[in-house]
Amino acid sequence: MLTTTDRIKELFTTYSKDAISSIDKLPQAGSERHYFRIHTADKNYIATYGANIKENDAFIYFSEHFKKKGLATAQILAINKEKDIYLQQDFGDVSLLNKLEEYGYTETVYALYKESLHQLALLQVKGHEGLDYKKCLTNSSFGKEAIMADLLYFKYYFLDALRRPYDKQKLIKDFEALSNYLSHTEYKFFMFRDFQSRNIMVTEDAAVHFIDYQGGMKGAPQYDVASLLSQAKANLPEDWKHNLLEDYINSFETIVGETVDRDVFRSQYNGYVLIRLLQVLGAYGFRGLFERKAHFLTSIPLALQNLKSFITNQSIGISVTEFKKVLELCISDEVIEEFTPVQANDDTPLVVTINSFSFIKTGYPKDDTANGGGFVFDMRGILNPGRFDDYKHLSGLDKPVKDFLEQQTKMPEFLNSVYSIIDISVADYIKRGFEHLTINFGCTGGQHRSVYAAEAIARHLRNKFKVKIVLNHTNKDNWKMQPPRP
Repeated sequence: MLTTTDRIKELFTTYSKDAISSIDKLPQAGSERHYFRIHTADKNYIATYGANIKENDAFIYFSEHFKKKGLATAQILAINKEKDIYLQQDFGDVSLLNKLEEYGYTETVYALYKESLHQLALLQVKGHEGLDYKKCLTNSSFGKEAIMADLLYFKYYFLDALRRPYDKQKLIKDFEALSNYLSHTEYKFFMFRDFQSRNIMVTEDAAVHFIDYQGGMKGAPQYDVASLLSQAKANLPEDWKHNLLEDYINSFETIVGETVDRDVFRSQYNGYVLIRLLQVLGAYGFRGLFERKAHFLTSIPLALQNLKSFITNQSIGISVTEFKKVLELCISDEVIEEFTPVQANDDTPLVVTINSFSFIKTGYPKDDTANGGGFVFDMRGILNPGRFDDYKHLSGLDKPVKDFLEQQTKMPEFLNSVYSIIDISVADYIKRGFEHLTINFGCTGGQHRSVYAAEAIARHLRNKFKVKIVLNHTNKDNWKMQPPRP
């Protein structure tokens, strides 16, 4: 039986006679699709494997339609007969978010945001022309039902989890009123649906390109602009948001060939910003409060602060009294404090020592502190990358091993449980002024699983608690780091 990699090679030979030098599996994001980078002597390509044929069909149809119009989307190069694998252009690894994280709020990054919004307006308007919306993955139009779904997602997975009283009937009526208001927009064009900085790739020539638009449908153009400018991870300054919105409206007016009522446009834009902020809170609530994934719990305070800033500075142009009461509840100091972890400062004495070790070669790390105690986690229940020739010469610091552990083992579930346990002690130790906490991760060789876990927990504690970390890989001198056999 052919593996996915074998099938990708088979499809590539129908497109090009170039020899493949290697195929790398790329880290998997939130979807069930799997991405691979094909390397040849002169060029790279992306191969996508997805079992959801309808989703593949939508992406392929949109891509082919948009490419004919010269829009900033991927070109589909080849499709297998089963339609579960296709080849497309490779725009590289650098996203708009990467640029923002590397260079900060600079003129160069602003120009990339402005160009992204200009290309978005072209995609929305020109891409809409002649598009068969029956090819959409779900509903062909983003209307009242879709807006209600986003609002209810927030209600069930975040608001109700707060266990605070509110009038449920009045809130549902307000949801319906807001949904009606936002669904009756003057303009309806192609809506990207997930237009955020991770889905905007920037190539070396500073051109921007879009990926992951298979969920697109017909809808209000303001929704996509709101998605980009209100993205919590980017945390754009308020003056950037204001100026970029005006830049977008200028491009939009030029492309549609008419003057826009900017007051109405901004009001409906604000409504969609609110929808996106609440959708994000619903997602963080579901992943964090219900699935107990620590990363999403740590993101909730920033999302609440963004919501607070929006409510303080903007209005949505419609009276929804109960809804406003609920929003005020969510941004109250009490609720924000509930989700904000205690954090260390320069005077905090706590130092967390994190060790990776080998049960066989080094044994348990010695604890020289006066307190003793701490944690020891046995990683041997996780599939060992060291069993495979491709990974024997690598360690848990290397990307191929990280990808293997994240995508082909139970490591993410294991670490989420570890985070929940350790966070309790770290928060308590900071509050009580304790000086030491030791956390140990052991595996057979002390080279792959324990190293990856130690690095992950160090990163988690630094990000969440700002605590001092001492990280040791105690078996590093014995790692089998010889080069792989040819």
